[in-house]
Amino acid sequence: MLISQITLPNGETAVVTRDGTEAYVVKGTSTVYDLALDCIRSGKSISERIGELGLGEAVDLPAAADEGRLLLPIMPPDPAHLHLTGTGLTHLGSASTRNAMHVKPKNDAQDEVTDSMKMFQLGLEGGKAVDGKAGVQPEWFYKGNGHCAVPGGAPLVSPEFAKDGGEEPEIAGIYVISDDGTPFRIGFALANEFSDHVTEKVNYLYLAHSKLRPASFGPEILVGELPQNIEGTSKIIRNGKTFWEKPFVSGEANMSYSLDNLEHHHFKYDVFRKPGDVHVHMFGTATLSFADKISPQDGDVFEISAAPFGLPLKNPLTFKPGETPEKLTVVKKL
Repeated sequence: MLISQITLPNGETAVVTRDGTEAYVVKGTSTVYDLALDCIRSGKSISERIGELGLGEAVDLPAAADEGRLLLPIMPPDPAHLHLTGTGLTHLGSASTRNAMHVKPKNDAQDEVTDSMKMFQLGLEGGKAVDGKAGVQPEWFYKGNGHCAVPGGAPLVSPEFAKDGGEEPEIAGIYVISDDGTPFRIGFALANEFSDHVTEKVNYLYLAHSKLRPASFGPEILVGELPQNIEGTSKIIRNGKTFWEKPFVSGEANMSYSLDNLEHHHFKYDVFRKPGDVHVHMFGTATLSFADKISPQDGDVFEISAAPFGLPLKNPLTFKPGETPEKLTVVKKL
């Protein structure tokens, strides 16, 4: 089952569901956030509750996408209560690109073991939960709150001080926290964990800076289990033509960490178990255009697709104009 949110032609928000190509409005609810909390409080699964509520009018989702009516698939009433976070070095092929960024430029560089490779090795050796016991914790990063979340079709804006604006095709878990602080997973969605790889390459300690960028996810949420093997495609479209294209893989068959272990090491923190909060937690990737020395340009369109997740996630890139050198941000006194 796939669920999403759209703006209807009359301006109202609606929840949409589909199991195949035919999509329908869900009756009795107007947001996925309300539907999720309703399911938690009633003890019903999403599919059960949608069955009880019933289906309304048919929806042409591709047309809604073309018309700019696709919304983020979930958003709480206050965007500050949505958290965008992620993990890195989680996929079996993810170490080489990161390691290349951080090997020191010296004669014996081939013998240098970077922190990235050390972290990757930790995941290979102990990244899976076993018999209910947590494995090693992954790399973790914060991207921002709901104000940084961008729906499919809307631009990913690279700030004026950025050195780069590059895509990262990922799968994200979508979660809501119940009234008693228990995390509930709604499902999974495509995500573009948009980052500044040039800034990160300067020094690994700039990773946190490089991640403070917008991100996009959706347009649809896959309700149910995450497929073990996910095969998708990441594209950059320039002037209406595919400029760069590469397959990407995800799912636990392609990861050094298990899903339950990644979830544990995020939600073990009390601050991430506040009732009513929404979490979009991105699970990493092994595929970047940056690794192929691609520099995305203003107006390029990122397109991420994978069959189980419905419509592709498309976002144009925009570079916010700025002054050179960087203009100082002035903090005023009270």
